[in-house]
Amino acid sequence: MFWTILWWTIAGIIVIALVIASIRIVKQYEQGVVLRFGRLIGTRMPGLRFIIPFVDVMHKVSLRIVTLPIQSQGIITRDNVSVGVSAVAYYRVVDPVKSVIAIENVGAAIDQIAQTTLRKVVGQHALDETLAETDTLNVNIREILDVQTIDWGVAVTLVELKDILLPDSMKRAMAKQAEAEREKRAKIIAAEGESLAAAALGDASDTMMAHPLALQLRTLQTLVDIGVDKNTLVVFPAPLMSTIGELSNFLARESTASGEFEGGDKPGDAVVSAHPSVPLAGPRTVPEAV
Repeated sequence: MFWTILWWTIAGIIVIALVIASIRIVKQYEQGVVLRFGRLIGTRMPGLRFIIPFVDVMHKVSLRIVTLPIQSQGIITRDNVSVGVSAVAYYRVVDPVKSVIAIENVGAAIDQIAQTTLRKVVGQHALDETLAETDTLNVNIREILDVQTIDWGVAVTLVELKDILLPDSMKRAMAKQAEAEREKRAKIIAAEGESLAAAALGDASDTMMAHPLALQLRTLQTLVDIGVDKNTLVVFPAPLMSTIGELSNFLARESTASGEFEGGDKPGDAVVSAHPSVPLAGPRTVPEAV
């Protein structure tokens, strides 16, 4: 009786151990690839799954997107500039069977192929293209990786250049180039402004030539603006002096004519021009009244 109970106890323990060994839990983001005696028999979906202990082997494959940082690579560009380029790649397994059967370690394989592809693509471009066309480089790297990894059951979803390290001498040269470019744009803008100002002044001069009084009004306005803050010594321009001289000459003639009409001029009175450009009037004798 004792031995019977012992045997039944041992058998129960063995059965329980076999049942526990046959239980597999596949998570929602995984799939199980089952091999029986080394041969593929299929995949197992998420949930509670059973296999034959010591006969079946299940490899769980994650279907989530994996982030793969690509270490900085020392690369010589097409124009012989040494730069350090680092990137990041995102991939996911789309065929669990291929990822188990076709390659031993899919993560390490993608890491190595991504580094070599990055070095190859960047080396085919000049430095300016590498800095300005990063989107194009990202697409080229992803397309090349997709061709290489599709046989492994892996799809590369995104590749982005993360950092581009330049030598100090190249940084100084690029800074000088950028400064020269800004100075060139500033000079071009200043020249365009001078051209527009000259055209506007030409139009204004044509208007003033057609209307001489406008020039006099502008001159007077300028004098008013100059003398606003404090007392100012003003030197009149020649056109204004001519106008003042003509006005003085006109007043003198009016005064002379008025004197002749009223008989108020005396013999020997002379009229003097108020401006050097107007010739002096000679002595004129007024006839005496009879």
